Amino acid sequence: MFFRNYFLLPLLLVLSMAGGATAQILTPTKLSVALSQPTAKVGEEVELIVNARIDDKWHLYATDFDPDLGPTVFTFSFTKSPAYELVGKPKSISSKKKYDDVFKGDITYFEKTGQMRQRIRLLQPGALTVQANVEYQTCTDIDGRCIPGEETLSFGPLPVTGAAIAATPATPAAATTAATTTAAATTPAAGEAAAAEAPVTSADTAVVVTDAAATPATSDTATAAASASAVAAAATPAANAAIPADSGLLSLAIVAFLSGLSGLLTPCVFPLIPMTVSIFTKGSANRRQGILKALFYGFSIIFIYVVLGLLTTVLLGADGLNLISTHWLPNLIFFAVFVVFGLSFLGLFEITLPNGMVNKIDEQADKGGWAGVFFMALTLVVVSFSCTGPIVGTILAMAAHGGGIQPVVGMFGFSLAFALPFMLFALFPAWLKSLPSSGGWLNTVKVVLGFVELMLALKFLSMADLAYHWNLLPRDLYLVLWITLSGLLGLYLLGRFKLSHDSDLSHLSVGRLLMAVLAFGFMTYLVPGLFGAPLPLLAGYLPPQSRNDFSIASGGTAAATSATPLNAACEAPRYEDFLELPHGLRGYFDLAQAQRCAKALNKPLFIDFTGHACVNCRKMEASVWSDPRVLQRLRDDFVVVALYVDDKAELPQSEWYTSTYDNKQKTTLGKKNADLQLSGFNVNAQPFYVLLDPTAPADLAHTLAAPVAYEPSAEAFVKFLDAGLARYRQQNP
Repeated sequence: MFFRNYFLLPLLLVLSMAGGATAQILTPTKLSVALSQPTAKVGEEVELIVNARIDDKWHLYATDFDPDLGPTVFTFSFTKSPAYELVGKPKSISSKKKYDDVFKGDITYFEKTGQMRQRIRLLQPGALTVQANVEYQTCTDIDGRCIPGEETLSFGPLPVTGAAIAATPATPAAATTAATTTAAATTPAAGEAAAAEAPVTSADTAVVVTDAAATPATSDTATAAASASAVAAAATPAANAAIPADSGLLSLAIVAFLSGLSGLLTPCVFPLIPMTVSIFTKGSANRRQGILKALFYGFSIIFIYVVLGLLTTVLLGADGLNLISTHWLPNLIFFAVFVVFGLSFLGLFEITLPNGMVNKIDEQADKGGWAGVFFMALTLVVVSFSCTGPIVGTILAMAAHGGGIQPVVGMFGFSLAFALPFMLFALFPAWLKSLPSSGGWLNTVKVVLGFVELMLALKFLSMADLAYHWNLLPRDLYLVLWITLSGLLGLYLLGRFKLSHDSDLSHLSVGRLLMAVLAFGFMTYLVPGLFGAPLPLLAGYLPPQSRNDFSIASGGTAAATSATPLNAACEAPRYEDFLELPHGLRGYFDLAQAQRCAKALNKPLFIDFTGHACVNCRKMEASVWSDPRVLQRLRDDFVVVALYVDDKAELPQSEWYTSTYDNKQKTTLGKKNADLQLSGFNVNAQPFYVLLDPTAPADLAHTLAAPVAYEPSAEAFVKFLDAGLARYRQQNP
């Protein structure tokens, strides 16, 4: 896949540059409707079916994930009708699910085809036609474009017979849901999902129905996704597949396997390998029996850990796994647990299971036979818990964020590596002589794992911090802590300091030196991130880029990163409490405000049509806008306005309007901006950059230069900016 995309890249770049100014309306998703039955009786439930055909290489976001993550959830808005009531939430049929590192949560989506269903209960006889307005978003991983969609669907007519009945009384939570209007995405939703399966009655206005997780939703909840700078991962497994087979599972299995190998090199486990194998080879009637028991011992270890992963999946279920990945409480618990594990590995204290439990299991192991071998394996798992527990907890936490069968896959990968030496050394006992002797190096492995645990703990704190906008762990502080931990690890490996359980270090081994090189190399790689470098290799682990507390001026001296304050003649930007521009730029998020400021400053407008879920927008900001030549021009020569086409913030009712483009009412900031892009420039893909005279209408006929879409060349982007600036100055001497 990598090499195929690599060779396609030049062609894509040429097409994007050539088509920037003449891009047409893209419709990668085509919707059709159906009913679950041709006729019905009053009191029956009928399903409204929406089928989607999706162009190749594109994916359509489904109904059932947290709407605050960033991508647009497929949403139904039904108008009031006494003839039916909604039953439950819309369902996505056979949608795929993955944990998205960009948006820090689980998303669901369709590829090629998709289907959503909404149940209704019939209340009156007659020919029923149900009208629903739907909003959705389709994206592609090929070049990062995202296309918002909005349609009015008509289901029916459906012949309904029988006598009229009353609507089911709504529960308080359901009534609250029913009273939510199309644009009301800014009210707290916590607690309402508990009653989502209750029948939902029609409201005086449109009824919004989604299947998203219940999390506090305010108008600024999309900020974290807005500044994400990593490229979304490739599509991952179907949520309802029995055994999802994809690169995500393979990556998890590899990480788990390597973690299992690291667990073998801890003081609790490594000394047990030769001792345990010798029991099987010397205490058996013959070599064949010893080998069979050793193999059974290894398979028992695998079985025990896989059962642990299976229990995690079954007990938590899909909702529980989704809660772990999106809710603040599980993430804070994981953060605390990982810190405890890390401090334990560093030697502050030791985590052990109760002695009574260990002794009882050990008694069963002493009984011999095949059952005794199994309990020997269980004894190993329990006794080694103080060293392997943190590693197992790490794997389960990572796997739980992926959902589905991932905990089982993670435990299988870990246990396979953990059991493999016992089986191999039983088959080839002569290899035991090649094992290094136990010693202080085992504690070194444990300490290294402790530093890794502390670094991973920050990721969970960051997830909660980003989702709820606490601003406890901004990117710069996150990087400072990682740099400090990796630097301390390097110094430890070089023997510059010792911890409580360390042996004296008479000399530095080559292996230890190489590990120190890796630690310091990692630290060095992180440092440029403090000054705005995107660090793409770690994009999935770091908070998104926004403000920087560090910068380096061109002359090598420190300088403040904040942009020059807006001129006194300009207004304070609307929406700046939850939207911001990258690289310390100051600007606007409302076109009218930006036009007034640009007129006052006699500068042209730089319009950035962008989106919270637009991966290519983040790539442009990280690799092109960060170029000093581009950044200087945007800061000094233009008034920048970022128009988010997918933002759910509700406009004041006085600003609602009916679009001349599609005759639909626009009630949110995102809909207003998307309508401007469609009606003015006949384009619906982002990113899309326009240079405009602030006194001219916002349309294609009045641009200062041909608009640009995705343009990864900073040189070409500079030429685009300079061309527009030159024409503006020519028109406004």
